[in-house]
Amino acid sequence: MGEIYKVAGPVVIATDMDAQMYDVVQVGEEGLMGEVIQIDGEKSYIQVYEQTTGVKPGEPVENTGEPLSVELGPGLLTSIYDGLQRPLPELEEMTGNFIARGEDAPGIDIEKEYDFRPTREEGDTVEPGDVLGKVDVAYGNHKVMVPPSSEGGEITDIRSGEHTVKETVVELDNGEEIAMRQEWPIRDERPVEDDLKPEIPLVTGQRVLDGLFPLAKGGTAAVPGGFGTGKTVTQQSLAKFSDADIIVYIGCGERGNEMTEVLEEFPELEDPQTGDKIINRTVLIANTSNMPVAAREASIYTGVTIAEYFRDMGLDVALMADSTSRWAEAMREISARLEEMPGERGYPAYLASRLAEFYERAGRVEPLGPEDPGSVSIIGAVSPPGGDFSEPVTQNTLRVVKNFWALDKDLAEKRHFPSINWDDSYSGYSDMLSEHFEEEVDDDWQDNIQRMKDLLQKDGELQETVQLVGKDALPDRERLTLEIGSLIKQFYLQQNAFHPVDQYSSPEKTFDILELILDWGDEAYQALEDGAVVQDIVSLKSKNRISEVKTAEEYKEKINEVRDQMQEEFSEIER
Repeated sequence: MGEIYKVAGPVVIATDMDAQMYDVVQVGEEGLMGEVIQIDGEKSYIQVYEQTTGVKPGEPVENTGEPLSVELGPGLLTSIYDGLQRPLPELEEMTGNFIARGEDAPGIDIEKEYDFRPTREEGDTVEPGDVLGKVDVAYGNHKVMVPPSSEGGEITDIRSGEHTVKETVVELDNGEEIAMRQEWPIRDERPVEDDLKPEIPLVTGQRVLDGLFPLAKGGTAAVPGGFGTGKTVTQQSLAKFSDADIIVYIGCGERGNEMTEVLEEFPELEDPQTGDKIINRTVLIANTSNMPVAAREASIYTGVTIAEYFRDMGLDVALMADSTSRWAEAMREISARLEEMPGERGYPAYLASRLAEFYERAGRVEPLGPEDPGSVSIIGAVSPPGGDFSEPVTQNTLRVVKNFWALDKDLAEKRHFPSINWDDSYSGYSDMLSEHFEEEVDDDWQDNIQRMKDLLQKDGELQETVQLVGKDALPDRERLTLEIGSLIKQFYLQQNAFHPVDQYSSPEKTFDILELILDWGDEAYQALEDGAVVQDIVSLKSKNRISEVKTAEEYKEKINEVRDQMQEEFSEIER
């Protein structure tokens, strides 16, 4: 038992503590939760996860001797937590709309009973990660596994039937008792059997991403953009429609109204994969800007640890962090309270290593127990002040992620959404994933994507010329190239996140829309060579009807209609 020596905002200095780094402590008369983040001789520096108003020197500090951990087990899905895995609905019932200091509740319901169905028998030998049984949850079967920290052994007793998460369901010959509930320190990676190549795409349902800048399952991506460029909507679209099994959405330091949209929409939104509600396969962590800044720093680790737990079941998890800039700002504030030497723009010198540690917890792996591989894909939004991509958080993130989806303010002002700049963005997985799309969608996938890239590059060059001499001064073929580039930008790259049909585009639909645009372009070039007038070509009605394909529920029928009209119009114009 120590006592408070000094209080500096969320940092409390205590003396006479027998503590180790990252021990969880209870601070003051109210027992506020904190974590030891620095030890200097007899002084322990504690990061307090709640407001420290009224806390005074001399008050007691009790060390629990345990690191900050999360509770893992059935009941995680559909939950809404704060950054410390405290369930917000339960806290609201206990304290009202505002969380009272010192209040806490279990991360998963310890009183609810689950029907445990064993998949092992007495006498079986099990090792860490092995599946012992299953229980029914909102989204499929939840696997009950031997904890990674277990020594393993021979099963002497296994108990089927209704149990709470704290009750023993398996006993081993070494005396170890295993329940459905695990605990794991949030700053420690969960062990795996082997790392695998990220060679399977995470289908996002967003044409600009799946086509131009695909992300692999187990991959990493950054979504930087200034205010109003659509970071949150892009993140939410990825959470809604990516083909991951589980979604972990972290609202880290974002405005409360944005998190409110997520909290209200997800329970009502239909899952395109299952037809059920998306919330049934989602864990939401809401640590808004008005919550204690120290808990914001912990929320990222809480989310990725929960993601790793589902990965260890052989599931694919997509983790959305919105935004890592707010996380970095929390680190900057804590660092200033510790009087550490500041780095660039006041951020701590270890900013780069912390970002790397976080993103490196992504990956596609062979888990310890399940035969199926699992993955954690991390997509982090970055909020650079003034849209300045040269600031430290964006630059240090770029060094560790393989996908960069740059949101463009000029595109956003033109109401082009998603406002992902096709010149500044890139994907480090394109070559690896092209083979998969060619096998699963169409042999021409990569060829069409390359043709689109070439057209967009040529369009960009011509736009500079147009600004100098005007469109009418261009040769006819280049005027036609500008028209095809406009079709790609309007009908392929733009996508309405709020339209019930266009908000999601399957890889097949993504390919078909692009192929239709390219086919129209081929017909247009051929007509021009055959003597048609460029003005007559760009005036064809079939050109604008391509937009109808995006919003058509039976889009293949619409494509056939447009193709028939194209053939008829081009045959007439060539006579």
